[in-house]
Amino acid sequence: MNPLPAAGRTPTTISQTMDLVLSDPGRPRLTWYGDAGERVELSGAVLQNWVSKTVNLLVEEFDAAPGTVVTLDLPAHWRGVLWALAAWRCGATVELAGDTPAPGGDVVVTSRPAAWADVLSGPGAADLVAVALPALARSFDGDLPPGAVDAAGAVMTYGDVIGWAPETDPAAVALDGPGGTVAFADLVPADGTPGARVLVDGARPLGVLLRELLAVWAADGSVVLASAATAAELAADPARLDRLRETERITA
Repeated sequence: MNPLPAAGRTPTTISQTMDLVLSDPGRPRLTWYGDAGERVELSGAVLQNWVSKTVNLLVEEFDAAPGTVVTLDLPAHWRGVLWALAAWRCGATVELAGDTPAPGGDVVVTSRPAAWADVLSGPGAADLVAVALPALARSFDGDLPPGAVDAAGAVMTYGDVIGWAPETDPAAVALDGPGGTVAFADLVPADGTPGARVLVDGARPLGVLLRELLAVWAADGSVVLASAATAAELAADPARLDRLRETERITA
C-alpha cells in the first residue's frame, strides 16, 4: 500500500502521485494542445480512469510487472503520458525508443506499428501495441501487423479501477532513455511549485518532459502540454501565447 503522505508532504511514488491527482477529481490535471488546434482536457478523475484501464490491459494482457520493459515509441502527447504512467503504476520499466526501431522491450507501444512489425516474431519477440493519436480515434487508421493490439479499442474494454498491480521496487529502473536511467525511488521529483498551472513545451526530451509532469502533479498542480509544433507556434506569436496563458490560467 502507498497511502497519501501526511499533509504538507510531497508524494514520492507513482501511486501516491495518482492518488493526489484524484483527490480533486473534477479539477483539470492535463490539458493537451495538439496540432491543427486539437484540445483535450483530462480532469483528475478522467486521467486516473485512463491510467487504470491501461494498467489493467498491461497486467491482464501482457503480464506486466516489475522486470517488464515497455518500449515507448510515441511523441510528446497526452496518450504517451498515459502509457508511461500505466507502465510505472504496474512496476514496469519505461524504455524510450530511438528514431530507429530496435528490439529491446517486452511490450512495444507505438504510433507507427508497421515500423516495428519485426519485433512480433523471432528471437526476443515482443508484444506490439498500436496507438492512434487523434483524440476521437476509435481504431488505428491503417493496417496493423498480425498479432498487434489496437489500443484505441482494447483499452476501453478494461475496468475503470485497477484490479491488481504489483508493488514497485524502489531500486528498479523506472525510466531508461538517452539521458540515462532513473530508479523508481528517484522518479517523482520534489521540486514542483505547489498548485501551479504549468505550460510544458512538447519539444523537450521525452524523459525530461515526463518527469516535469510528475513534479507538477506531485505538487498538486496541473499541466498544459503543447505539442512540439504548437509550442513553436506559440513561441513565434507572443500575443497568442498571452491569450493562452489567460484562457488556461497558466501560472508557470
